[in-house]
Amino acid sequence: MALVQRIPSFSSNLRNWKRTNPTNRSSVSSLHYKTQITASSSSPFTEKHSVERYQRDQWLYKASTPSPSPPSNQKDEVFVRENDIASQLPELKKLLEVLREKRESGCRGGDCGPGDVYLVGTGPGDPELLTLKAVRVIQSADLLLYDRLVSNDVLELVAPDARLLYVGKTAGYHSRTQEEIHELLLSFAEAGATVVRLKGGDPLVFGRGGEEMDFLQQQGIRVQVIPGITAASGIAAELGIPLTHRGVATSVRFLTGHSRKGGTDPLFVAENAADPDTTLVVYMGLGTLPSLAQKLMDHGLPCDTPAVAVERGTTPLQRNVFAELKDFATEIQSAGLVSPTLIIIGKVVELSPLWPHCTKESSCLVETR
Repeated sequence: MALVQRIPSFSSNLRNWKRTNPTNRSSVSSLHYKTQITASSSSPFTEKHSVERYQRDQWLYKASTPSPSPPSNQKDEVFVRENDIASQLPELKKLLEVLREKRESGCRGGDCGPGDVYLVGTGPGDPELLTLKAVRVIQSADLLLYDRLVSNDVLELVAPDARLLYVGKTAGYHSRTQEEIHELLLSFAEAGATVVRLKGGDPLVFGRGGEEMDFLQQQGIRVQVIPGITAASGIAAELGIPLTHRGVATSVRFLTGHSRKGGTDPLFVAENAADPDTTLVVYMGLGTLPSLAQKLMDHGLPCDTPAVAVERGTTPLQRNVFAELKDFATEIQSAGLVSPTLIIIGKVVELSPLWPHCTKESSCLVETR
């Protein structure tokens, strides 16, 4: 048995009402729940060729076309990416020149150093989970380089005179390579700009923030990291799942589901990852989940271990699939979940009030929360 649940779409001004009225949740218990939601413009995040992305970044295309639109032919992703970057270069160079002139005019008679770079975590999607410091920095930036998993609601906080540049990545398509992102951060910081690198979740949890920080610091650029609520914490809280719980889970472990070579096997599954007293949280694990689940069971994790997959967590389009580990991959496939999806595996999952398998143990634990 599995439970597939979709959180109803509430407007932002009803968020507090929703959270104080948990009985208002709409849930469907089904093994074959179907949905019409796809990775399209309806997503709360920036999909690779979404209309929102091109509207948001239209200042970059002034030299080529006044009204940019998503590419109609997406078969050759390399061509699309290279053509996109070529179209952006004139305006990027122009912005760099303006920033350099502004810096030079303001530094006459003095010695002005480079600008600062902020690595800012925006949390799992709900803008109300941003820190006050993150909001302040976002609103004061000259240029913001943002990832796919920075929600559209968060991007609405950007100052009207700031410039936004999409540098997101998804499976099979990188709008910018990591090396190109490094060079963009460095170039604009050297021009004296306040540069913000916006990342979903926390920049130092599977966000490659450490690589960007190391590169910039080696070039003499000051980098400040503003942490965000990582998806594990934000989504677990949304579902009422304690990642650790006395007598149930003594530790929590974060895993990446990505394979370095892009295959269907997870990067690495150690035997001690199958500890029944440890909560496993898998980021970016949709593609490799079937192999991961089987390896965990092969290493001794009970096949009836509770698990949940959460698509677009903490946003109005959140959907959840609850199931035991032996059925987990099948139920996720049946529900048609798409990225971004977070996976939580462990006994703590049945402490959620949404867990469909009613057992004496879980009922007692939930009542004492």
